[in-house]
Order: sequence, then C-alpha cells, then structure tokens
Amino acid sequence: MRCKIPRLTLVGAGPGDPDLITRKGWKALQMADVVLYDALIHPDLLAETPSCVPKIYVGKRSGAHCASQREINQQIVEAAYRYGHVVRLKGGDPFVFGRGMEEIEYAKQKGIQHIEVISGISSSIAGPAAAGIPVTSRGFSTSFWVLTATTKDGDLAPDIQMAAQSTATVVLLMGIRKIAAIAALFSQFRDSSTPIAIIQNATLENQLSVVDQLSGVGERLDEIDIQAPGIVVIGEVVRLAELNCAQLMEQTK
Repeated sequence: MRCKIPRLTLVGAGPGDPDLITRKGWKALQMADVVLYDALIHPDLLAETPSCVPKIYVGKRSGAHCASQREINQQIVEAAYRYGHVVRLKGGDPFVFGRGMEEIEYAKQKGIQHIEVISGISSSIAGPAAAGIPVTSRGFSTSFWVLTATTKDGDLAPDIQMAAQSTATVVLLMGIRKIAAIAALFSQFRDSSTPIAIIQNATLENQLSVVDQLSGVGERLDEIDIQAPGIVVIGEVVRLAELNCAQLMEQTK
C-alpha cells in the first residue's frame, strides 16, 4: 500500500435512496482503497463496496458531531497517504452546502494533486420532487432559490429575507428547527396562505411530507421530528403536491 499514489475522489451519494447515486459515483466506490462517509449515507451503498475496503464514519449531525470539519480534513489526508485512493462519500452533492471545496483545498495544501469531484443529485431538487413538488413549473414559478436556513451561529441566514421578498420557489436546507421563525418572516412579505412543505427522509421508504400554509404550519410541528434534518419548500409550486396526490388517489379508485 505504501507505493500507492494518494488520491481523493469526492462523490455525491444523492438525496438518500441508494439507487440515486450516479453510475460514475458507484464505479468510484468500487475502485476505492478507503471510504470516508457521512451520516446520511444509505447502508446499502456501503454494503455494495468491496468488503476488504475500510469504511470510516465521519458524520456530522446537529448536536452530534463525530468529528469537526478540521478533523475530517486531516483524516482524508492521512487516509490518502496510508491507503491510496480515498473516496469521500457525501450526501446530496459535494458542492451544495457539503463543504467539499474546503476538503479539496486542504488536500491540495498537503500535497494531494490527484483529485476528482463526482457530482450527486442534490436533495434541494430531488427532495421536493419525491414529494410531488417541481421547483419550477409554468404558471407557478420560473425560478428557485436554494439556501441554508441558518448561519454557523444558529441565526437565520440574512439571504432568507431577500428570498422572501421574491416570487421564486424557496428551498431551505437545515431549517427544521427554525420553521416557526421562517414562516413568520415569509408572512411579512408573502400572503399568509402561501403553501409550505416540510419533507423529511426524502426518497426513502419512511419519507414524511407535511403541507400547509404559512399561517398554519406552526401547528403541525408535532407531526415531524424537529431534531432530524429536512427540506422546507415555500412557494406556489407546493400546491402541485396536493394536485398530484389527488390525481394519484383518483387513479387508484
């Protein structure tokens, strides 16, 4: 193993369903010498990786970090020099709030030059789609914003107020704990009847979708796991989820 060239491949695993990893990403997993994976990676993906390949958990969940980002960066470099080809398996897409660029820059600083990024399907698009919500649709929305809901200090991200004043579909990641404050802010700029959806475990068998209006979503929080990650979608396209559901029920009669 000592003669192997240190190499890093960042792979986006997609929104949750293991079948939604790209073909190129799956091939990279088969060629890995070691895999460093995140909290939201489906166990089936790890099971499909050769059993002789070490798999190291470096997940970060709200309030329960296995390792800091600095420690993860160090682990990537140490693994590359020890094993050779490191596949850094990240949920969604590595460059959509995945801190992928930080890991690349650190690896380059430490002398790793063979680096590749394999994009993944972002939960910001696939999550709403799994709930029957297109982020854009003619007559409903011609654009969409994807934002992180909070800053590293836990405050609402400043761009949210700008997004609230637009007519775009707004997709918020990492905002479940702030849903009441988010709904109140959007109600200042949009009609209180504007639909909002909360989606958890998107694309998985236990997917949960809660659809309501800005004025009523605060009363639905007992239906979701406030500690778990999720996706918030605000905008007129959310009404299409209800239409799709009604059509599906009609077809099954």
